[in-house]
Amino acid sequence: MKINGNEIRPGNVIQHKASLWVAVKTNHVKPGKGGAFAQVELRNLLDGTKLNERFRASESVERVRLDQKDYQFLYADGDKLTFMDQESFEQIDIDQDLLGERVAFLQDGMEVTVESYEGRPLGVQLPQHVTLEITETEPTVKGQTAAASYKPAMLDNGLRVMVPPFCGVGDKIIVDTEEVTYVKRAD
Repeated sequence: MKINGNEIRPGNVIQHKASLWVAVKTNHVKPGKGGAFAQVELRNLLDGTKLNERFRASESVERVRLDQKDYQFLYADGDKLTFMDQESFEQIDIDQDLLGERVAFLQDGMEVTVESYEGRPLGVQLPQHVTLEITETEPTVKGQTAAASYKPAMLDNGLRVMVPPFCGVGDKIIVDTEEVTYVKRAD
C-alpha cells in the first residue's frame, strides 16, 4: 500500500532501499525556505541498523502490512525462545535478540502477538502490563513521603524500577513493558 512521505507514523513498517524498516520517531519540519518534510528515524527489521531519512509529501513509500498471530510463550533454550501457535499448536523458535531487553518480561504461558512478513518473524508484541514481585528494596524512612520520591527496587525477573516509598519486599506490582516503569500495586 503506497502512502505519502508525510503520512509515516511511529510503528509503521515501510519498504525502503530494498529492505524492511520500522519508523521509530517522526518529526515534521517546515523550514522557512523550501517545502515541508518529515524527518524519520528508521530501524532495519532484518539487521537492526538505524537510518535517518527525509521524506517529502510528494514522495510515496510502500507501507508493508505484517501478519499478526497469537502465540503462547513456552520456554527459553539458550538464545532461542519457543512459542506455540494458539490454534494449530505448532511451535516456532525465535531469537532472543528480536525482543532485546524486553525478554526479561516473558513468563511461562504468556500470550504474545508475533508479527511476521512472508513467514519470517520480525517482532513480538508483549502485553502492555505484567505483574512482578519486588525481591529487594530500601526500607522507607519516616518523614520522607512528603515529596513525590521514588526508590529503586529489584524485581523477581532481575530488572530494576523506581517504586513509591510504600512498596516493600514481597509486594506484587504492575510494570509497563514498553517504558519499564511502575504503574500501580497489584491487587
